[in-house]
Amino acid sequence: MQAPREKHMFVAALNPPGSKLNDALLVVDVDPESPTYAQRVGEVKMPEFGDELHHFGWNACSSALCPYAPHPHVERRYLVVPGIRSSRIHIIDTKPDPRKPQIVRVIEPEEVFARTNYSRLHTIHCGPEGIYVSALGAPNGDGPGGIFMLDCETFDILGQWEMDRGPQFFQYDFWWHLGFDALLTSEWGTPNMIENGVQPELLLGSKYGHQMHVWDLRRRRHVQALDLGKEQQMVLEMRPAHDPRKAYGFVSVVVSVKDLSASIWLWHRGNGAWEIKKVIEIPAEPADPDKLPELLKGFKAVPPLVTDINLSLDDKFLYVSCFGTGEFLQYDVSDPFNPKKTGSVRIGGIANRTAHPRKPDQPLAGGPQMVEVSRDGKRIYFTNSLYAAWDEQFYPDGVGSWMVKLDAGRNGGMAFDENFFVESNDYRVHQIRLEGGDSSSDSFCFP
Repeated sequence: MQAPREKHMFVAALNPPGSKLNDALLVVDVDPESPTYAQRVGEVKMPEFGDELHHFGWNACSSALCPYAPHPHVERRYLVVPGIRSSRIHIIDTKPDPRKPQIVRVIEPEEVFARTNYSRLHTIHCGPEGIYVSALGAPNGDGPGGIFMLDCETFDILGQWEMDRGPQFFQYDFWWHLGFDALLTSEWGTPNMIENGVQPELLLGSKYGHQMHVWDLRRRRHVQALDLGKEQQMVLEMRPAHDPRKAYGFVSVVVSVKDLSASIWLWHRGNGAWEIKKVIEIPAEPADPDKLPELLKGFKAVPPLVTDINLSLDDKFLYVSCFGTGEFLQYDVSDPFNPKKTGSVRIGGIANRTAHPRKPDQPLAGGPQMVEVSRDGKRIYFTNSLYAAWDEQFYPDGVGSWMVKLDAGRNGGMAFDENFFVESNDYRVHQIRLEGGDSSSDSFCFP
């Protein structure tokens, strides 16, 4: 948290449907002392068309210093950038000049399929002994999804991570508690269930993921399934406590088929077993059906659609993106069992189309989506695109493309930085990584 402030951010940028552009990784200046503050100052284009860049991560983090698998010479330098649609992996060097990142290796999808039997790559995390990659399914678009590993120095594919997957079938996010030898995973759906948009019959039939899974991290074996209930659909983003002495974390649920609410759940370890409890519920908001996409007209309401969360590095504040209503929430989670709402802003939204303070007369589509928090907890950045096919369903008249920054108060509260409003006409923007690391990059072995 005492590290130097970030001066650049790296942003996954995908070509909108109908566009002929290859996807790109964009570089944005986030140094307020710079003459190019809040502007795109670099990019690297992907070599092939149709990747749909989504989530990406660093090659190394603080877990490389763990005593049982040390890699003290590994440098946080390379970004591992997969395509969720292509299953292609790009290794991008951010040095010596972060404004001129370069692709140094491309792993083609055929190699991923052959060595892992997985496809549609989703989440990248650096672990003590290598780089972990989650995949939504098999090469044919069915399941199971799972995790495979890359060597942290050569980036060669090492193979599937699971030794015994038990009942686990769906895969989405994953994280771990290194001091407790536990890895946890969440659930979305197979590629065939999600690639062309939300399938209403599957959603109303509670066919999407509604469980978390606990694994023995060292033995790579399934230990326990935590069921949130079939009405809780799409258990997505996971944020564990950063303090390695604490065995708890937060996970978001996109929607309840009972009342269209979204929720945040706390996983925790008590008496040797893992348990899960709902700690935040965010209700749907009534809306004029004429303002709603076809998918929602019959409900006469906008679901929050919580699609991302983030936890500050000191484990004090949880941030929640509501892609549907356009609300962005801050909770004090110092007591993780009793979150307290401490801040809220609105921008975009299916029905509201709230403008940014810098352009108060410009209604905005899309809503708060991928969120990243600076290491010192003072700055929050987020973008507005979820996933191409889902953007089209919820914002059929166009989702646009923008990213914003909030300044966070020391004891809660947040406000827009009116000088930081980055729009783009060529790409949609998704996940953000901050130069030098950010609040969702690292796991720790030492308090």
